[in-house]
Amino acid sequence: MILRFDRILALCRRLIYVYLRSNFRILDLVFWPVMDLVVWGFVSVYFMRLGSDAPPHAVTFLIGSVVFYNILMRAQQSISVSFLEDVWSRNLLNVFLSPISLAEFVASTYLFGFGQIVIVFSLLSVLAASMYAFDMLSFSYYLVPLFINLVVFGWSLGMIATGLTLRFGHQAEPLAWALPYLVQPVSAVFYPVTVLPAWMQPVAYMVPATYAFEGMRAVLKGAPGADILFAKAAVANLILWCFAAWLLGRMLRGARERGALAKLVS
Repeated sequence: MILRFDRILALCRRLIYVYLRSNFRILDLVFWPVMDLVVWGFVSVYFMRLGSDAPPHAVTFLIGSVVFYNILMRAQQSISVSFLEDVWSRNLLNVFLSPISLAEFVASTYLFGFGQIVIVFSLLSVLAASMYAFDMLSFSYYLVPLFINLVVFGWSLGMIATGLTLRFGHQAEPLAWALPYLVQPVSAVFYPVTVLPAWMQPVAYMVPATYAFEGMRAVLKGAPGADILFAKAAVANLILWCFAAWLLGRMLRGARERGALAKLVS
């Protein structure tokens, strides 16, 4: 299949125009990530001041987790919410009855979402540095595999949420926001895997984000093994992304066969 980049850019521009015409969407882009960082950042500082038994890296662990978890969420929502924009505007049939392929549609959400991620990441990095002395440059070259692994994981979750919405209709729409929170407890976002009960730990190691966040903490502690953890995250991400792409394609074909696309916009 040959991707038409002019179509991808046109779809991406369409999403940009939607945001530019709504101040509330622009506010939503930055409001929740900033609130997460401010609230949890001050909470971590408060606990550090309560006693001397807190781990020396507790603040940096939490600040890093908040920043990178928001990257994951923004990547996921760039796909699922962009799809829902077409559902809400009753434009979904127009998109998929046109020559635009599913791959081009998804690629446009990748491109649009990546722009959002860069904006959010840049803003949070500046705030983390100015308010909590958290320097993103301390990750050195590890920042690249950490960033990419979480973005790809978010994209996979977005495709899964979209596929389930195609299959189950409007009742599955909340997954566009809920899916990252459903996997958060076993993703080792704010705590290491060892905190989990023994029976949950094998489940956690099936989630690509687990290796990414464990790798983040290893880098911040200066401990060895971050390279292996990021490599494991990449392998797990590849498997999950292939499954998510297959699921989305299968659900779209099924929706077309059942006439479910018309029901979504009715």
